[in-house]
Amino acid sequence: MGKGTRKLSNKLRALRQSHGGLTQQELANMVGVTRQTVIAIEANKYSPSLEVAFMISVALGVRIDDVFSYDRSD
Repeated sequence: MGKGTRKLSNKLRALRQSHGGLTQQELANMVGVTRQTVIAIEANKYSPSLEVAFMISVALGVRIDDVFSYDRSD
């Protein structure tokens, strides 16, 4: 994987909005991370730990692969 290439993507912003307009801060509080962490994840600038990824999916009531996807192409 080349520098700056991101294969992990997410639908976090869309899912927050579809869950009654959940704010970044509200999601951060539910998951136990900072708002800045949620911002970075949404912008694909930070890949969360597996534990945080699962906590996000649980907080949103969806499967982890409904939130995150991984591009396997080379």
